[in-house]
Amino acid sequence: MNAAWTVFVKELVDALRDRRTLAVVLLSSVAMGPLVLALLSGLVASLEASAERRVVVAVGLEAAPTLRNYLERQGLRAEAAPPEHEARLREGQLGDAVLVVEPDFEARLARGEAPVLRIVSDSSNRRAEAGAGRLARLIDGFDRERALLTLALRGVPSEALRSVDVQATDLASPRGRAAPFTAMLPFFVIMAVLYGALNAALDTTAGERERGSLEPLLTNPAAPWALALGKWAAVAAVAMLIALLGVASLLPARWLIRSETLRALFVFGPAEAAAFLALLLPLASSLSALMMALAIRARTVKEAQASSALLILAVSLAPLVAIVDPAGDRPWYPWVPALAQHALMNRVLRGEPLGAADVAVPLLVGALLTLLCLADLARRLRGAGRG
Repeated sequence: MNAAWTVFVKELVDALRDRRTLAVVLLSSVAMGPLVLALLSGLVASLEASAERRVVVAVGLEAAPTLRNYLERQGLRAEAAPPEHEARLREGQLGDAVLVVEPDFEARLARGEAPVLRIVSDSSNRRAEAGAGRLARLIDGFDRERALLTLALRGVPSEALRSVDVQATDLASPRGRAAPFTAMLPFFVIMAVLYGALNAALDTTAGERERGSLEPLLTNPAAPWALALGKWAAVAAVAMLIALLGVASLLPARWLIRSETLRALFVFGPAEAAAFLALLLPLASSLSALMMALAIRARTVKEAQASSALLILAVSLAPLVAIVDPAGDRPWYPWVPALAQHALMNRVLRGEPLGAADVAVPLLVGALLTLLCLADLARRLRGAGRG
C-alpha cells in the first residue's frame, strides 16, 4: 500500500500540473449545468412571453367581425400577419401561428354552413407551434359558443350537446412537471465526469508509454497491482473532483433561471446534491478504470484516443435509451452503467425517493467493473514490465 500511495501522489500531481487542460475541464463541468438551465429557462420564458402577449396574428380577419368580436371579448388583440408569413414561419423569423380567414366567412356562417379557418404554423418552429395550440383552443371556444347560441334560439338546452362531463386530473407533482425541462441535466453531468477523467487516464497509461517513462517505472520493486491501484486512484480522484464541482454548480444555478414558473418548480438542494454524488462516484470510479484498461493497450495517446472514442459514444448514447423509451424505467436499467445513473438522477429531480436497492445495484456493477479493469490493468503492466 505504501507503493500504491506513492504512485497515487505522483500521478495526482502530474494530473494537476497540466493547468490548461484542467482549467478547461473544470470550467466546462462547473459552467455546463447552469448554462443548460439558463438556455432551457430562456426557451420557457420566450414561450410564456408569447402566451402573455394576448395577440392573434391573422389574415382576412376584417371579413369575420363575429370572430373578431369573440376574440376581443377574450381580451385578445388582432394584428395583421406580415407579408410572406409562410416563409417567415419556415425560417423561424415569425414566432406566432397565423389565422387565415376566408373572404366568405360571414356569408357562410349566416347560411348555417361551416366556414373555413386555417391555422398556419411550422412544427419545427417551437414558438409558433406553441401558439398554434392556443389558437386552436380559441377557435374551438368560438365554435362552441355559436353552437350554444343556435340551440338557445331554438329552445334546446345547452346540456344536449354534452353527453359526458370530462374532468382532467394531473397526477404529476410540481417537481415532476419540471422534469421535461431538466431531464438533460444528468446527461451533461455524466459527460463532464467522463471527459474529466479522460485526459488523466490517457496520460498516465498511453502517455507515459509514448514518452518512454512507463518502462523505468516498471523496473521499480513495486508490485504491478500497486502501480495499477495508485494510477487508478489518481484518475478516479480527478473524475470525482469534476463530479463534485459539477453537482455543486447546480446549487446556485436556480437563480439563473429566467422563467418564474420553472424556477418555482425546480428544486435542487443539499439533499439532491448528495444523492447525485452517491450515484456519480461509483460511475467515476468504474469509468476511470475502464478508460485506463483500454488506453494501456495503445502505444500512443492518439491511438488511445481512437479506442476511447467507442467508450465515449457508448456512454453518451446510453442515457438516450431512457429519453426515447416511452415505457418508463425498465428493470434492467440499474445494471447498465451511465443509463442507471441517468435514470436515478432524473428520479431525484422528480422528487421520488430512492431506496437502498435502487442505489445498491449500480454500486455493485461499478465495483465489479472497477475490479475487473484494475485486474486487467495490473496484468498488462506486469506483461509490459517483463517485455
